[in-house]
Amino acid sequence: MGKESSVFFLSGRFDEKAIEGVLKNHWNLTIGESSKRLFHILDCHDQSLVSKGKLLIETDGKLHLFSFKRHVTQQGSGAGQFVQNLPNGAVRSGLSKFPTLRALIPIASGTVKVRKFSVLDDLRKTRVQGQVVDLVSDHGRATIVVLCQVNGPSSSFKNIRKSIEKNKDIRNATGVFTALSPDTPRYQAKPDIPLARAEPTVDVATKIIGTYLAVARQNENGVIADYDTEFLHDYRVSLRRIRSVLSLFKGVFSPHQTMGLKRTFSDLMAPTNRLRDLDVYLLEKNNYYSMIPENLHVGAEIMFAQFEAERKRSWKVLSQKFRSVSYNRCMLELSRQITDPKSVQTGPNAELAAYDFACTMIWKRYRKLCRRARRIMPNSPDTLVHDLRIEGKKLRYLMEFFGPLFNQKSLNTILKPLKKLQDNLGRFNDFSVQQKALLELVDRQVETEQPEIAQLALSAGGVITVLKQRQEAERQRVIAHLRGLDNPEIKHQFRRLFQ
Repeated sequence: MGKESSVFFLSGRFDEKAIEGVLKNHWNLTIGESSKRLFHILDCHDQSLVSKGKLLIETDGKLHLFSFKRHVTQQGSGAGQFVQNLPNGAVRSGLSKFPTLRALIPIASGTVKVRKFSVLDDLRKTRVQGQVVDLVSDHGRATIVVLCQVNGPSSSFKNIRKSIEKNKDIRNATGVFTALSPDTPRYQAKPDIPLARAEPTVDVATKIIGTYLAVARQNENGVIADYDTEFLHDYRVSLRRIRSVLSLFKGVFSPHQTMGLKRTFSDLMAPTNRLRDLDVYLLEKNNYYSMIPENLHVGAEIMFAQFEAERKRSWKVLSQKFRSVSYNRCMLELSRQITDPKSVQTGPNAELAAYDFACTMIWKRYRKLCRRARRIMPNSPDTLVHDLRIEGKKLRYLMEFFGPLFNQKSLNTILKPLKKLQDNLGRFNDFSVQQKALLELVDRQVETEQPEIAQLALSAGGVITVLKQRQEAERQRVIAHLRGLDNPEIKHQFRRLFQ
């Protein structure tokens, strides 16, 4: 629309009289006003767009993307959609770095009214165009002002921009969101948990468990709404971290309470297992098709149709569970057990200083991982590699839990090879699990004696062959990265940091 443009985010209302004052009656100001309409601010669960200074607003069948110096728009609906599935357009292009596994969801709603204005010179030639976007929710109001310079340089554009920049209510995208939805905290899958070196280890344990229990609960509505698969993933990771605390913080809680909490969190995790497996298979759908020739795609279509039907049933059962009185009562009771000091049953290591406990446990876990790693050979059974993955995850969790107590630069240096190893082990395990699942699927189909079993079995067999090849290639990468973790330099750094 012009050579230069600016976008301003305000936490209150903007008055066009400010523009009239800047013009000093030299030029004419024309204003047109739209009717009031509903709007939704769209983002993903962790508000990644807002945190990067962008606002995506859907209203009246259009998508508007606002960022500093830019406003683009296109037709379409975004709520519940993945960015890669939006029609081609300026907004989709502007969202190219949006997470592919996250859906756009409404994070704030209300009514919007747009006032468009033009600044004309003495010859009735347009010099500045703009719009004032008034957003009102049940909790507050905010404004977006868009300025565009047209028909060549204009002192009026610069003067209006300077005038707005002096506004005491000027904010960024986060400020607008906060003004409209002040009680909505920003979601963090891995929140920062402040720790002190002399802090009793039991306090660290309860902090971590309480934090990740809250994170898990923040994902429940997303699982129920079934926006995307990452809600369930984050829910499971949060529970897994809690279970790791219960396993790794030896002697911090009493044996009785440890056993009870382990059982409870295992029971919470169990109903999510199959649904997550199915999510992974469906996310890999295009990858599976690429593994086999086109003449085997018919069998793959049958297989994925069954996966989708089973996933629908599994999701329905889990969402009903999340809405149940018994589930919510259980989660509230768990929160009470962790946050109420009277409910915490301590063990012999409860009062140990967090730093001393961390050093002892991390050094012990590192040495155990190295011993396991030396046993891995090119022909080692999958179970040994799987056990190594579990040990690596335990070490990584410990280092991340107690990370604030150590020098971050040194910690990141030794976490880097561990993360690489974990990535390799994760892929190795996925290839192994998927082969087993496909074999079990074929076995179940044989029992049903359905006519399409031959096509399904051929497709599954083709995929299994490729998965086996990829698993063996990943095994070689695992062995290479093991050498990088169990070498004198890394061992020296572990010893220096944790002994």
